[in-house]
Amino acid sequence: MSGFFDHPGKFDLDWLAGVLGQPAGALRAMDFAPVGTGQVGDSFRLSLDWSDAGASAPATIIAKCPAQDPVSRETGGNMRLYEVETSWYRELATSCAVRCPEHFHAEMGPTAQEFILLLEDMAPAVQPDQMTGTSPDIVANILREAAHLHKFRWQDPGLADITWLNYGAGNQAFVKEFLPAIYPEWRARYSGRIDCEILDMGAELVARFDKYAAPDTTHGPTPVTITHGDMRLDNMLFFDSAGRVCLVDWQTVGVGAPMTDVAYCISTSLADPQERAASERQLVSDYLAALGTPITATYSFDQAWHEYRRAAFAGFLMGVISAMLVERTERGDEMFAVMAERSGYMALDLDSLELV
Repeated sequence: MSGFFDHPGKFDLDWLAGVLGQPAGALRAMDFAPVGTGQVGDSFRLSLDWSDAGASAPATIIAKCPAQDPVSRETGGNMRLYEVETSWYRELATSCAVRCPEHFHAEMGPTAQEFILLLEDMAPAVQPDQMTGTSPDIVANILREAAHLHKFRWQDPGLADITWLNYGAGNQAFVKEFLPAIYPEWRARYSGRIDCEILDMGAELVARFDKYAAPDTTHGPTPVTITHGDMRLDNMLFFDSAGRVCLVDWQTVGVGAPMTDVAYCISTSLADPQERAASERQLVSDYLAALGTPITATYSFDQAWHEYRRAAFAGFLMGVISAMLVERTERGDEMFAVMAERSGYMALDLDSLELV
């Protein structure tokens, strides 16, 4: 292991003071404790004891580090997830209107498995319960934040020139080979936990994956923009139900279709399939209203709804792939089951396989 500072236990006090803009000797002591529920990265709250020379510095910050679990850490490195998140904060976050934590320091280490992020502590904001789910009103609030992200670089041809934003395209080749190999094992793991109709649908989706991954031009070219890629409740922080949502965990940000974020968010956030079915058209309409003109002058509800139906599989696929790539835990097993189940019911209700 290198001497790179990728965990609070390795931090040098003067180094930390320096990256926070304070003089050497200003930081007298530091304590840290784990926070969050990340699977591919570990996060810690740092409590900082400053001398008078550091009186203007934050009393607490969040340090995000590589996963200590070797399987999860290897996944983060191999899929370039650590580089993607670090690059988001260094290059784009401060220019975009989407709400995410302020960053004090973002650095990659000498290998793809080493990085460090020092972020604003958003306390007393709270993380909602992914398994419990939330209400359509809260989802509408989240999707307003998604609209800020998506309209930032909507249909910008320059996105193709940002290498780290396009790693997902390379990962698709890996997914194409990985899915057929691991789906039988994943299905056996969740047999009896997830409706067999969903499991059967998943098998058919895997068999049709080439068609699913191919561009869909039913209503013309699908728009592309910057997408979050993992827009679920575990990756949100709320101050109150009416205020703006803060989006965290930017390891999967990339260039993609906006309705993938929208469908993923709606399907994984609403626990009751009937409530989701009753509210999703309005949620999509409200999202389009938040995008505003001139985008909606050329992006109709009919096109968005078609792409939403096709993107219903996004949460299901994330639940399958992630479950087989990261450290296995009791909470993780259930979280991935919930994601796949909710998205699976949505895909069945919307007859999404018909579009593949």
